Amino acid sequence: MTTTSPPSTRRLPRPAWLMLVPALGLLAAVLLVPLGQSLVRSLGAPDLTLDHYASLFTDGVTLTVLGRTASTAVIVTVVAFLLGYPYAYLMTRVGPRLRGILLVIVLIPFWTSVMARNYAWIVLLQRGGPVQSAFEFFGLGDVTFQGSVVGVTIAMSQVLLPFMVLPLYSSLGGIDRKLLLAARGLGSSPLVAFWKIYWPLSRGGVVSGLILVFTLSLGFYVTPALLGSPQQSLIAQLLAQRTTQLLDFAGAGALGVLVLVVTLTLVAWANRFGGTISAIGVTSTARSKEQS
Repeated sequence: MTTTSPPSTRRLPRPAWLMLVPALGLLAAVLLVPLGQSLVRSLGAPDLTLDHYASLFTDGVTLTVLGRTASTAVIVTVVAFLLGYPYAYLMTRVGPRLRGILLVIVLIPFWTSVMARNYAWIVLLQRGGPVQSAFEFFGLGDVTFQGSVVGVTIAMSQVLLPFMVLPLYSSLGGIDRKLLLAARGLGSSPLVAFWKIYWPLSRGGVVSGLILVFTLSLGFYVTPALLGSPQQSLIAQLLAQRTTQLLDFAGAGALGVLVLVVTLTLVAWANRFGGTISAIGVTSTARSKEQS
């Protein structure tokens, strides 16, 4: 009597997973491998020392640049939030046609070259430009923003504003306005209803927009390089100087790893307490869902 062997229970890999192989290979080649090389160089291989990281917090020039970059990123983030929140709120209140127009206005910067936008700011902010002429017309003195942190902050706020508006619009668009009507029906004032109901439900998008704009501001290069000056450089300019002029690859690697760690920490915190960050939207976490 012959017995048949049971069929194999081992599962074969699904063909759909094979579609990820090219993308993962490209990601590893252009991102993970360079990051690994920077990490190894920052540790002073083969001696493996942390001196390059310690020098980041003892060198006066580096500390000044780090502080200037952090303060600029905070200001840009605050300006983008103050401009983006009312704009995103307006997008949720208007009709479909006007909403489409407002959305196109937000998306126009993505369809325009970054270099073109920055050169437009150079024309506006340069000496003898329209901004300086306007200040002189109103008797506010000779003011030139090109080559200053103020000019860089203004241009960065405009360039990064869509990254604040889109997550906010995605979050605000999902809030049921009947909750506000119910609060008004129970005798709450509009301001109290907004602060007690609308604001907590929008915090996921707010946190995502804030972290997204802040982390992008930390490593922004084109705008500070074109509108700023070497005397008031930011982290990205310092990294470029160390790699192209000073050939200090170990120090540049340590500085780059520090920026990466700060960015990943902020993103992890936002994903835990605010929502999943996306360039075009936000997915609320369980805590946000419980609040709603």
